[in-house]
Amino acid sequence: MVPRLLLCANPAASGFTGGLHREVVARLRRAFDVETKWPNSPAETRAVTAAAAGDGVEVVVAMGGDGVVHHVANGVGGTAAALGIIPAGTTNVFGRLIGIPSNPKKAADLICRDPTARPIPTAMLTLDHGEAGTENRLTTFSTGVGFDADVVQVAEQEPFRKYWFGGVHYARTAASVVWKDYAHRPPLLEVTAGGRSAKAVAVLVQLHQKYTYFGRVALTLGPWSPGTATVLVAHSLARRRLGRILFGAVAGRPLANIEGIEVWEGITSLDVTIGDATIPAQADGELLGSPRSLSVATRPDYLRVIAPPPVS
Repeated sequence: MVPRLLLCANPAASGFTGGLHREVVARLRRAFDVETKWPNSPAETRAVTAAAAGDGVEVVVAMGGDGVVHHVANGVGGTAAALGIIPAGTTNVFGRLIGIPSNPKKAADLICRDPTARPIPTAMLTLDHGEAGTENRLTTFSTGVGFDADVVQVAEQEPFRKYWFGGVHYARTAASVVWKDYAHRPPLLEVTAGGRSAKAVAVLVQLHQKYTYFGRVALTLGPWSPGTATVLVAHSLARRRLGRILFGAVAGRPLANIEGIEVWEGITSLDVTIGDATIPAQADGELLGSPRSLSVATRPDYLRVIAPPPVS
């Protein structure tokens, strides 16, 4: 019996074209019974893919950037369905991290050639939105409160710059946000994990050894072990340290030795209390609003992804 596959595409992705979509479908049909969907919203993407996984579809493929991958992963996580990825976005951070070919046609060929899925470390977020209730959200490579969410929020306001300049646009935005908004910001976040606690202006949780929105430049927080998170706790982001932070990020050096920044390693659960302050949160580059609190719990085996074996 031919296995079933749902291709969930985001036609607004920077690298998406109708011709490319048809070519990807043709390649996938060499090995699968293919159904296609173009959801109209993130919520619909999660609902459609969760329904497909519940109906026994073996593979659910996200075609687009990190946004559609994030929402499809939230639909299929914890089910028997495997996630496939066809990169067609601006950054495709998660795909790069796990070795997915950047060429969409080669990524489709990988899914057909070796559809064996392997578990990829993720984390489950629990967000308290106050009177709006609580929300659970899976994140595949990174989540944060404060600085990086502000960077995403500002960068998304100029979609054409994001489309044309990609990582350069994110790097420029990051420097601007530090300079304008964080130079004198007080530490309003309360962060706790593994018996430690700290006040912070920003928290960044990283689920893989490296990641970055800055193209080929890899952001390294510090030592990492599979199934755990590395957490950057920024007590302050003074302007005088901006040069060292940017140089460390570009050079791929750990940021733990910079004054005002602390890195916690081997974390499996984390709590961030925000209170009444309006501070944004993000997961995989997707904005999550401004919750009252956020909890993170690692899930090493919750999501299965069709990807090449990891390079030792």
